[in-house]
Amino acid sequence: MVQCFCGMVHDLGRRGFLGALMAAAVDAQAPAPASAGPADPALIEDLVIANHILYDQGVVDGFGHISARHNKDPNRYLMSRSMAPALVTAEDILEYDLDSTPIDQRGRAVYLERFIHGEIYKLRPDVRAIVHSHSPAVIPYANVKVPLRPMNHIASFLGGGVPVFEIRTAAGPASDMLIRNAALGHALATVLGPHPVALMRGHGSVAAAQSVRHVVFRAVYTEVNARMESEALRLGEPTFLNDEEAAAAMKTNDALVDRPWDLWKRRVTAK
Repeated sequence: MVQCFCGMVHDLGRRGFLGALMAAAVDAQAPAPASAGPADPALIEDLVIANHILYDQGVVDGFGHISARHNKDPNRYLMSRSMAPALVTAEDILEYDLDSTPIDQRGRAVYLERFIHGEIYKLRPDVRAIVHSHSPAVIPYANVKVPLRPMNHIASFLGGGVPVFEIRTAAGPASDMLIRNAALGHALATVLGPHPVALMRGHGSVAAAQSVRHVVFRAVYTEVNARMESEALRLGEPTFLNDEEAAAAMKTNDALVDRPWDLWKRRVTAK
């Protein structure tokens, strides 16, 4: 179970996961103070750097996106205009409400699948950043019966299970596979539930976390873990982390995300 749900977990037996989540989400979506103001420039800088890191690490290419919940208004989030992540600058960052409507679009194109972000933020008040990607080693695990499981301590956040979103359940058999409206975004958010990562059959994955740096860590190491698991399956029967090992390792790793972040940031800013 994701650590930041600790206050909510005790409620699950009585009301069920979704009931507890929705109650917390309603609380988190109370009107923001009138003085909310612009987002912290440091958050915008991290969001720009995150776009570049995700490209450099092979998680995104011309497609995919990352968002951050507004640091002063939990009912809004930040994400770039529709463009290749490696090219994003601070001037490309837009603000959206949780219905995924841009606040000041000024004629700029927006991502079709922005509803992924708004609907997860609605359902998950603990989440501060989200990545949607089509990273190549991960997609096969969305299309087969073999579950994606943690191969080592770095990917321990996968230990609670990785659900698979089947769009046919929500959109029927003839969709274009894209999360192009709020209803599909809500269906995906519900499948993600309390997990850090969910797969999307025939499409990609989504990662959620408590900060931009944490979600980049998870998106990168989900891809790395998928490559490791595929190789291990070629060799024999893998031994995965058990739930206790995964929980303990995740607690340790969550305090260490700045270490790879600093390395990845140096790589993309030195170019």
